[in-house]
Amino acid sequence: MKIFTIQPGSSWATADVYTGLVGGLKKLGHDVLNYQLDTRIARAGHWLNFCWEEAKKKDPDIFAPTTADILFQACGDSVVKAMWKKPDWVIVVSSMYYPKLFLKMLKQAGLRVALLLTESPYDDEQQFPLAATVDVVWTNERTSLEMLHICNPNTYYLPHAFDPAKHNTEIQSDTPAHDVVFVGTGFQERIDLLEAVDWTGIDLGLYGSWDLLNPHSKLRQYIRAEEIVNEKTAALYRKAKIGLNLHRLSKGFGGYVPRISGAESLNPRAYELAACGCFHLSDYRAEIDEIFDGLVPTFTTALELEKQIRGWLKDDKLRESIADKLPSVVAGHTWLERARQMVSDLERFEPKMALRA
Repeated sequence: MKIFTIQPGSSWATADVYTGLVGGLKKLGHDVLNYQLDTRIARAGHWLNFCWEEAKKKDPDIFAPTTADILFQACGDSVVKAMWKKPDWVIVVSSMYYPKLFLKMLKQAGLRVALLLTESPYDDEQQFPLAATVDVVWTNERTSLEMLHICNPNTYYLPHAFDPAKHNTEIQSDTPAHDVVFVGTGFQERIDLLEAVDWTGIDLGLYGSWDLLNPHSKLRQYIRAEEIVNEKTAALYRKAKIGLNLHRLSKGFGGYVPRISGAESLNPRAYELAACGCFHLSDYRAEIDEIFDGLVPTFTTALELEKQIRGWLKDDKLRESIADKLPSVVAGHTWLERARQMVSDLERFEPKMALRA
């Protein structure tokens, strides 16, 4: 099968999903063509801003390029390239930065289009119109399926996964070994939780973007680095005594944004921590119990989290025994297997698409 894939436009998080799936599709023997949207967005931004700066020399009041201008420039030739390559399917990952207009244009060009939604349930309201535009949809959150089926009956649940090439148990000696490590974005609920914990005597390592953090927050002393690549994250997990998995709740980014409730599906970190053999604690989601069967202790409050951390740090033997079991528990949850499911879903609907055409 020839597949034209459109990268999410981000260089972090969803980019890892894309890389994992593309690698899985290639391992299955499919001809995968890549439209690298993140680099195109960067180039489009540089070019349009350069043109604006030049134009201002003659017309100081000329408007600066907008985000919409930059995205239109970055995505502009994706439809032409897809038409030229004549793939069996176009797979768009995320579509946060790939406007609905271009999804429609792909369909108008006679191409079969599938969309992987990576931001459920947080951005479901924005994702629903996109789902109605394409032929096949996958979502990363199983509780979003019912609503998405209204928009598109050909919608499936595709859980997150891990990449064995990055997430494994091979220790790297030049990586810091923290008592507790967390890698991710500092959404307000995460800040509130971690600020309520007494970290005295505990080596906490925080990595990622923490722009919402108060300048005087006690957590600032624990920030070791900003965004890091997935390979570095995996190395930190392998060296840490305890990893933290904190599922996002915020709908959007800010101190007072609405929050979701009732989500059941795991985030990518849950699989990656386990694949790296990192004992970890997690806030609760239904799949924690279903997949890990008690091997990942959960908490609901900062007090519970602190008690668990201090208790588990004292019990090296039991903690390490549990950590040793985790890689085998998630062994079947690779991006190769997710790619296999995607292909199966696409093949199932090919006859129906042919009839529709």
